[in-house]
Amino acid sequence: MNTRQRMQALRRSSAGPMDMADASSIAKVLEHPACVIGSGQSCEHPLVDRDLNRLLFDYERTVRSRFIRIVDVLKQISAHQHDATFANRAQQLTLEQLGFELPHEVFNAAWISGLDLRMLHSYCIFNSFKLCVDRAETEQADWRQRMPLDENFLRSCGYHTVDISPCSDGRLQGVSRYVLRILPGPNVRVKAYAGALFDIEVDVCDWAQREVERLSGAMVDGERLNYLKIAVYHFSSSSHNGHGCAAHGSNDRQATESALGRLDELREAIDRSFGIGAAPDVLLIGVDTDLDALRIHLPDAYGDVNSHRYIETVKIYRETLGLSAEAARARITEMIADVENTGGWGQGQGRMHDGMRRLVSALAEANLSQIEYVIKHHTGRYATIGHDEECIVAGDAVRPLQLRNLFYFAHLDTIEEGAPDMDVGIDIFAKLNVTHGLPVPVLVHFEYDARIPESRARAVARGRRVRDAIEVRYPDLAARGLLNCAIAVSERAGDECCDFVADEVAADH
Repeated sequence: MNTRQRMQALRRSSAGPMDMADASSIAKVLEHPACVIGSGQSCEHPLVDRDLNRLLFDYERTVRSRFIRIVDVLKQISAHQHDATFANRAQQLTLEQLGFELPHEVFNAAWISGLDLRMLHSYCIFNSFKLCVDRAETEQADWRQRMPLDENFLRSCGYHTVDISPCSDGRLQGVSRYVLRILPGPNVRVKAYAGALFDIEVDVCDWAQREVERLSGAMVDGERLNYLKIAVYHFSSSSHNGHGCAAHGSNDRQATESALGRLDELREAIDRSFGIGAAPDVLLIGVDTDLDALRIHLPDAYGDVNSHRYIETVKIYRETLGLSAEAARARITEMIADVENTGGWGQGQGRMHDGMRRLVSALAEANLSQIEYVIKHHTGRYATIGHDEECIVAGDAVRPLQLRNLFYFAHLDTIEEGAPDMDVGIDIFAKLNVTHGLPVPVLVHFEYDARIPESRARAVARGRRVRDAIEVRYPDLAARGLLNCAIAVSERAGDECCDFVADEVAADH
C-alpha cells in the first residue's frame, strides 16, 4: 500500500463520528492538551456549537468522498480497457461514482497505446473540485446560517474588511471557515502565501482600493469602520521539527517572527505612503495544525503586536471545561486581561481597543468548537498531521471552496513573483504524488471584474501565461507527464465560478 492509498484508508476509517469510548481511549494515549476523558468526564464544552460541528463534518465528508473514489474508479476502468464495451462501461461507471463523464477522445487511441491514466487522474481531480464548487451553495447552506462571526459581527467590532493571509500549506485552507468560524463573504478575503509571507505591495493596493470605496460613500457606515489584516502562521505540537511550516524549515520561531515582520512592514508602508495613522489594524494568529487550536497574539493600545503576548485556546478550553457558559465567558475575559497586563518579554503599551478585544474574545470562543470538532470527529488529533492535498491552486482563491488539506494554495499574479510558493507546493507533491507515479494537478485560477471591459479575456490570458510558465519552470515533470495544468476563471461578484477555459476551447472547435 503506497502513501496515497494509506491516506485514503485513513480517511475511510474516519468516515463517521467516533463513539465516546473510542475517542476516550485515543485521547488518553495522545494526552490531548485540551481534554483527556476520564471516568465520568466528557469533552463537551458549554460554549461549543455541536449542531454546527455536525453540519461542518457532514460537509467535510461529502467533499472528501468525491476524491476518495477516484483511484478505485480508475483502477476498475483500467482493468477493462480492452473489453468491447469498454468506453460505455467506463463512462457509466465514472458518471455513477464520480458524477461526471470522462472526455470521449481518451478512448479513441486507448486500444493502441492504452489509457493515459495520469491525465485521467488529474482530469478527475479537477472535475471533482469543480463539482464541489458547483454544489457549494446548496451543500453549505445549513452551516453557513450558523456561523458565529458574520459580516454584521465584524462590523460591530469596527471592521468593514477582514483580509486573511494564511500559509499556503493545505492544512490551513480551512482556516477561515473551520478554525476561525468566520462566515465567507465579500468582506472576508483570503490570500495564502508560503510561510504567510504575503506581498506588501499587493496588500497596500487592496487596502487602498477599499479605502477609496469607504471614502467615496460606497460603503455603509464606512467613516467609522476600519480594515483588518490577519497573518496566520502554523506549527505542529506533536512534530515541531517534522510537520511545521515547510517554508520556514519547520522552525516555529522563524514562522512566528516572519509573519509578524510582514504585518509590521505593511503598517509602516501605509503610514509612510498615506500619513501616520492611516495603517489598518493587524492581528497575528498561530494555528496548531494537529488540533486546529489557536495562539492569538494580542495587540496593545497602539496596535503593536508582540510575539510573546498571546492567549492559547487549548488552555482556555481546558480551564473553562465544566463551567457554565456565563462563567466560561467571564473566565475568557479574565485570561485575556491577564495576558494584556503581562510584563517582561510580553509587555505592551496599554490594552487593545474595545472592538479588537471583542473580536479576539469571539475568535477564542469560536475556536473552542473547532477544538472539540477535532476531538469528536478526528480522534483528538488529525490522522494525517502532515500533507494530504489533492491539487495545487495557483492564482486567486476559489472562494466557495475552502477545506483543510484539500489543496495547496499559492496566491500569485505571475509565476516569477510566485515562484517560491510554487516551489514549495511542487516539493510537497513530489512526495505525495510523483514518488508514487501520480502527476501533480495544478489548477490555475483567476478572478475578473465583469464591470471592466475585456476583464474576463485578460484573466484567461493571464491564466494561460501562468500555465505556460509553470510548465517551463518544471520541464522534467511536464515532459514525463507528471504535471497537468487546468485553467479556470471566476467573476468576482457574479455567478460564473471556476469555469474551465479548456472546456471553452474545446467548444470553439
